[in-house]
Amino acid sequence: MRFLETELKGVILVEPDVFEDPRGLFLETYHAEKYADGGIRGPFVQDNFSRSVRGTLRGLHYQLRQPQGKLVMVVEGMVFDVAVDVRTGSPTFGRWVGVELSAENKRQLYVPAGFAHGYCVVSATAGLLYKCTALYSPQDERGIIWNDRTVGIRWPVTHPLLS
Repeated sequence: MRFLETELKGVILVEPDVFEDPRGLFLETYHAEKYADGGIRGPFVQDNFSRSVRGTLRGLHYQLRQPQGKLVMVVEGMVFDVAVDVRTGSPTFGRWVGVELSAENKRQLYVPAGFAHGYCVVSATAGLLYKCTALYSPQDERGIIWNDRTVGIRWPVTHPLLS
């Protein structure tokens, strides 16, 4: 299992060990000790699943008073997954990183608290499973518009279906 730092400190790309044989495959999607050693610490208190069609763009979401860290994994299809630093005073405030996550590559992205998160579906459909370090708090939720010019995310879609 590999934990790869991205250009944004704390945003970590996880490449799990996958064990395949004629019966199928096995991989650990979370192991508290291994993930803590890799820089990802819970506790995780809520799991969510989302399925969307090609061109859907969800996000960019974050919470102010109860910020959520998210461990994101695609279990069906492929997405372009994005984290944006929204920590006031951070030297990387407003910068973003994007990675391709898919059921095929089995990679995960850890988006720590203090970052906005969003994704765009690039396959016919995509299913995401993600763990959160804080409960969803609708009154605390904030967002960044997907095409904010100051952030400048290069999404793989020009006319997305928005949530």
